[in-house]
Amino acid sequence: MTINRMAALAAIFTTLAFTQPVLAQDAPKSIKIATEGAYAPWNFTTADGKLDGLEIELANDLCARMKVTCEIVSQDWDGLIPSLTVGKFDVIMASMFITPKRLETIDFTQPYAVDPSGFAVAKDSELGKLGMSAEKFKLEDEAAAAAAIDKLKPLLQGKIVGVQAATTNLDFIKKYFGDTVEIREYKTTEQHDLDLAAGRIDALFAQQTALAATLAKPEFADYTIAGPGFVGGVFGLGTGAGLRKADTKLKDMLNAAIDSAIADGTIKRISEKWVGTDVTPVK
Repeated sequence: MTINRMAALAAIFTTLAFTQPVLAQDAPKSIKIATEGAYAPWNFTTADGKLDGLEIELANDLCARMKVTCEIVSQDWDGLIPSLTVGKFDVIMASMFITPKRLETIDFTQPYAVDPSGFAVAKDSELGKLGMSAEKFKLEDEAAAAAAIDKLKPLLQGKIVGVQAATTNLDFIKKYFGDTVEIREYKTTEQHDLDLAAGRIDALFAQQTALAATLAKPEFADYTIAGPGFVGGVFGLGTGAGLRKADTKLKDMLNAAIDSAIADGTIKRISEKWVGTDVTPVK
């Protein structure tokens, strides 16, 4: 075969490759879902080694709606996204906020929860006396959010604040309070809970529902959630299920299941059971 003929055939095959229709992805029959297993009450590991919590119950519900078999596994927080991208599992459900930074690497479903983040401090501290825990501020409302943050700064000046590493909560504290507090990072929330109980730090910053679960323990009787909660901005659009960008069919299936769980009140019921409040996203 002459070189010219080989080149012509190569050009034909290249044209065919680019003009063939893209086949729709097949719907998966089974998927593996990863969670941290250390962020009660959203996801945690029981004494007998089983996974439980709001996201575990919701994951099983969504799988039933999609009519797929699901296996739920635990993975350290800082390994969730890298492990997803290399195919160790198919979905992340680990109280992960949908943010522009994460969307550079992975995709997300629509939010299945919106949960403000805030501070937990000693009741007799200056911030503890402030209250305001029922108030919520969107970071997109820059004037109102800045006023609320400026009100908190003098009450936290020089304090040690514990926050989980590699989270949007850490991003928030660095951005808005980095010049005010000493930030202490922890691999898990369980570790910063222990340091608060031992008096080694002055405050925690986390999702308010997770803080409420922590403060319900007897050793935290002298602590309270204080100051307003914050949403939007660095916290993104809410909490969603992470998945690979190529898995468009799975994304469509999950979004349809989430829509159904919102519409029939399942997310409201499950969230009120686990966190004592309705975290259903507003459509």
